[in-house]
Amino acid sequence: MKIGKVPETVLKRSVLNQIHTRRQEVLLGASVGEDCAAVAVAEDEMLVMSTDPITGTVQDIGDLAIQITINDLASAGAEPIGVMLTVLLPERISEQKMRYMMQQAEAACTKVHVQIMGGHTEVTKAVNQPLISVVGVGKAKKGKLISTAGAKPGMDIIITKWIGIEGTAILAKEKEEELLTHFTPTFLAQAKAFDQMLSVLPEASIAVQHGVSAMHDVTEGGIFGALWEMAEASGVGLEINLRKIPIRQETVEICEFFEINPYELISSGCMLMAAADGNTIVRELEKAGIAAVVAGKATEGNDRILYTDQEQRFLEPPKADELYKIV
Repeated sequence: MKIGKVPETVLKRSVLNQIHTRRQEVLLGASVGEDCAAVAVAEDEMLVMSTDPITGTVQDIGDLAIQITINDLASAGAEPIGVMLTVLLPERISEQKMRYMMQQAEAACTKVHVQIMGGHTEVTKAVNQPLISVVGVGKAKKGKLISTAGAKPGMDIIITKWIGIEGTAILAKEKEEELLTHFTPTFLAQAKAFDQMLSVLPEASIAVQHGVSAMHDVTEGGIFGALWEMAEASGVGLEINLRKIPIRQETVEICEFFEINPYELISSGCMLMAAADGNTIVRELEKAGIAAVVAGKATEGNDRILYTDQEQRFLEPPKADELYKIV
């Protein structure tokens, strides 16, 4: 199989279809497009959990490991509490690099008042670069959980910030020497700084207060993958105006340099939402200084359409992330 997410048909057939045991305390379980699970722990409260590995980059891996998991919890409307880390290290790793990764992780946790609660650290021949897998734990009140599957026909589809910002920052750092043959240091510094926009906690909090029905952090597979996953989880169609999908010029130019598709590039920091009144959420986000647009609608049926004034085409199931073609 190709590097990246397991194809949806394989995921359903060989993973999800093998899971049969159910418990009544589990309110949200394994499903296509869902990034979190939820477990009832009291009459009015639940634990929300998420897990993610960081495999596409080594630079800033400690920071990214925390950011991505916290974003998943935020997209479920949960308050993040803590994380557990499994850190797998190659034999050639130095203690200095290991310490630096953990300092990055702790700094990211400090920003959002989240505790590293434990985990496992091991040097192993099974990896050739550091790998961090994170389990995140949050809490939410009963009835306040937001899932990827909450979109209904007629709802507005909202996209926050810009697509591809995580992938752009990773490429600007990992491939700096190559990119400097074509771009100025100032241009690359701007692209690297996209890593300061990866948290979706602020927009998630605002959206929950103003009637959001579904949220999905745009990660591997980019905005095209996230749109498909929300539609698949919700059982709806889509009509999305390609011209309204927000993208930064730095992302456009770096993707052109590497001949990759920015719409299929890892995009943490960009949130996909569905709401009955998307314009109100966009206005509230803009008041907080967060860019957002209504890019289309959820529809009846299963047709997932991308269109411009000149043409339209159908959205395809998620593919391997474009980042893996380069790093």
